[in-house]
Amino acid sequence: MHRFIRTTLIAGVLALTPLYATAQNYPSRPVRMVVPFAPGGGSDISGRVLAEGLNRALGQPVVVDNRPGAGSTIGTDIVSKATPDGYTLLLGNISLAFNPALYKKLPYVSLRDLIPVSLVVEQPNILVAHPSLPAKTLKEFIALARSSPGKFTYGSAGLGSGTHLAMELLNMSLNIDMVHVPYKGTGPTLTALLGNEITVFMSTFASALPHVKAGRLHTFGVTTAKRARTLPEAPTIAEAGVPGFDYSTWYGLLVPAGTPRAIVEKLNKAAVAQLHSAELQQRYESQGMDVIPSTSAEFMAKLKSETEKWAKVVQAAKIPQQ
Repeated sequence: MHRFIRTTLIAGVLALTPLYATAQNYPSRPVRMVVPFAPGGGSDISGRVLAEGLNRALGQPVVVDNRPGAGSTIGTDIVSKATPDGYTLLLGNISLAFNPALYKKLPYVSLRDLIPVSLVVEQPNILVAHPSLPAKTLKEFIALARSSPGKFTYGSAGLGSGTHLAMELLNMSLNIDMVHVPYKGTGPTLTALLGNEITVFMSTFASALPHVKAGRLHTFGVTTAKRARTLPEAPTIAEAGVPGFDYSTWYGLLVPAGTPRAIVEKLNKAAVAQLHSAELQQRYESQGMDVIPSTSAEFMAKLKSETEKWAKVVQAAKIPQQ
């Protein structure tokens, strides 16, 4: 019996030795960072800035691999099924919390198949309207919308997009009735608003900011709990009349489940150090993003709470599953 136990323990130690050795030497070759969206968007920008920082911190190239499609599902699935050795990373975003409620069947379970490493950055949205709208404050707009249920419209970058769900959350908070007009992306939605074809749009911050600064659009407020550094004169929606309202598009770094804890910790340490650097903070701030480094456990807690929150919003808004 004692020989059996000793043999079993030795076998267990030998099985773990390659993983320990891998973690000790990590990384010894280039690392792939999968971005599950097309180049040029917020996920791509945040991923490329972080990848450059990790290049320096890890001493190996971190190569961005854009794998867009199905609301980030394709790229996320690639990472969830990758070898858990730290050489395939995911630059995910808030869609990780949306998708379980929006899709009937996902090929992965985020909370089971992925390990959060660290949150990276967050970006506010901004509620904007055409300057011709009589309402000039959020309270005035709320009164206007309540006086004529179903008369006013709001655009979005597509059914189930962040700009759609964030506006549904606001509608629920205010108990107002507006008609949803989905478009194929933020660009077409802004074009429609500039042409006065829709009433309001809860746009991504960076996309709407040039139009607000040029006076082509009027803002009612930003969606985060704090004012945006690049537009400090704009109140938060909470300040403007909806206490407690807080929405941001967040981005975070994750790895496949089963990745050795030592590798997760090494990645977390490298990412957090880079996010605290003045260089990365300045680069992100120029894009309207704020760094939000975290522990792995803090990111996991946020992912769980966000998944629960947005499931309720999708259900209340009666958004059909895809």
